[in-house]
Formats: sequence, structure tokens, C-alpha cells
Amino acid sequence: MTQQTINEQDEFVRLLEESYNYKFQVADIVKGIVVKKENDGYLVDIGAKTEAFLPNKEISNSSEKNEDALKVGEVKEFYVLREETDKEDSCIILSLRKLSCAKSWQNLQNAKLNNETITAKVVQIVKGGVIAEAEDLRGFIPASQLRTGSPFEGLIDQEIEVKILEADPQKNKLIFSQRQAIAEQREKVVDDVIVNLEEGSIVKGEVVRIANFGAFVDINGVDGLLPISEISWQRIKHPSDVIQLGQEIEVKILKIDNDLKRISLSLKRMGDNPWEEIENEFQEGQVITGTVNKVTSFGTFINIFPGVEALLPSSEMEPANANPFTIYNVGDEVKVMIKKFTPQEHRIALTVKDMPQ
Repeated sequence: MTQQTINEQDEFVRLLEESYNYKFQVADIVKGIVVKKENDGYLVDIGAKTEAFLPNKEISNSSEKNEDALKVGEVKEFYVLREETDKEDSCIILSLRKLSCAKSWQNLQNAKLNNETITAKVVQIVKGGVIAEAEDLRGFIPASQLRTGSPFEGLIDQEIEVKILEADPQKNKLIFSQRQAIAEQREKVVDDVIVNLEEGSIVKGEVVRIANFGAFVDINGVDGLLPISEISWQRIKHPSDVIQLGQEIEVKILKIDNDLKRISLSLKRMGDNPWEEIENEFQEGQVITGTVNKVTSFGTFINIFPGVEALLPSSEMEPANANPFTIYNVGDEVKVMIKKFTPQEHRIALTVKDMPQ
């Protein structure tokens, strides 16, 4: 026997030993051959030092008897359910009925590994996010990972593209992200979309996310920012006072930043600027009637013209420096005098204490 032959045999023995020393994990999918039929199941050779056993109850979910479901010598894939040990021996318990579920987990784990985008169907709104189905498995999408930023009824039964953040079958933990999928898609189309847009042009888009600072509007697959200050000429508490998720709106493009790939939008500039309209309507010293829109500790905001608010500071109330909350309520109609009128700066200061008697 030559030295080369001896080395080849040694290598074969080493590889064989390694295969027997492999530690099978719960949820592994393994290939095995049915070697013996017993009353309560089948012995299966999966290439391990310990024997593997498939109980009859793990053959299928059917209520029918499974005793003759397999044949000796048949080669199949099996799901590793658990390992049972005693003082002298151990046995790997297999399952066929969980194989489909395991393959789904394996497919999702591979998708995560390859950074693939998959389709999931939103089936339920829960605290902090939504539940979505993919590969017959249910996963969680946190609100922070939704394009909308928060769950809403319109998402139910929608099929959305997502990335997989976590897929752990042992912990039964499956987490998706719609925002990561959108971000990747945006990178692919943003240049083509932006090159066809112009500052000052009017475009249609869908409101896809609302936050305290404004809203995001989908313009041909790219999200543009609609700041809260550009939603209405009138002071609003929250963007949802004017617009809703899923709503289609027309907006004006204020600015396109080609370097940062950002689009700034305006809704209020779709109409006339009320501050320009009032330049010849009011003057300092004029007594007018307005409606209280907001009361704060430092003063009261009063609507004096559609889309125009003026401030009545607490120092200009009667009595001076009184608590505004004890004098005014939202919706009150009040008589005031214009003390300072600077529409170019979008500012009007009012007074009550200096009004003529």
C-alpha cells in the first residue's frame, strides 16, 4: 500500500468522523433513510452517532393512522424536533409534519442572508405595529419600520414589500421592515424621478407618512417632505388636522436637493398667499373683530382673516399681564386693535388695553 493510499484512507476516516460528530440543532432540516419500522414509529439514519426516531404522531397533522406512511429504504427530508437523552443513550426525535413550517423558516433565513426583498400581507393591527404573513408564517412589523410611521386600518389585507430584520425559528421570532425595503427601492429610482421634476411645478402624490413635524408624500416612488409649516397658512397643531394617510393631494415643489436627493413640498402655496391679500386690508390703529384660535401662557392667537393669525400678547390685554386662560376661550369672538402690522414678515401684533374707549 502506497503512502498516498494511506493518506487518502486517513482523510476519509477523518471526514467520516466529523460527519458523526456533527451536533444537530433543533429546527435543522436533515436528509435521512428509513431503516426500520416499529410499532410507534420509524428508525431513521441521518448520519449521526446517535439514532434518530420518527414517532407516528409526527408524520402528519392528519387524524388518520400513519403507521404505513413510510417504507423501509425510503429517503426523505426530516425536521429535527428535539434530542432526548438518558444516562446511557440519546436519541434525536424527528418530525415530518413540521417540515413545511421549517422550510418556510429556512426560506426566510436565506432571504435575510441574501438581503432579499419579499412580499408580506398585513393581517392584523397590534400594539406597537402590525402582524404580516409571509411563507405562511406570521411576523411583526414595528411602527418605526412601517412606511407610514404608525399603523392604520388601510393597511389591513395590503401586500407590501419588506426586508427581514430577524428570523429565529427557535425563538419563534420574525421581524420585518417596510422602511428598509422602501429605502432600497428609492435608491434605485430616485435619480430617474428627480431629473424629471422641476422646482415650482405642481405634482400629485400620496400621503404615506405623518409625523409631528410634517408629512411624507410619495412622488412617483420617491418620498418628498411636506413640512407642517407648508401645509396651511393658518397655524395647525398637527398635520392630521388637514391631511390624512393614504390621501392623494396636489403639492408644489419648493426645492430639489440633487446632492442629498431630497424634495421639499408645499400644500399651502397651491392657493393664494393670504398675507399678500391683506396688505391693503388692514392698518395700524384699526379696530377689528377676530376669533380666538389658540390660548397660551404668553398670549392669544386670533384669526383676523382666512389663513391669517395675529398675536395678542398678555402684556396687551386688559388688565395687563393677566392670565390669558382666565379671559379667553377658543372660539370666542373678540374686538382688538392692530398695534403693529408687518405682513411681509407674517406678523401682526394686537392690543386691547390701548383701544380707544
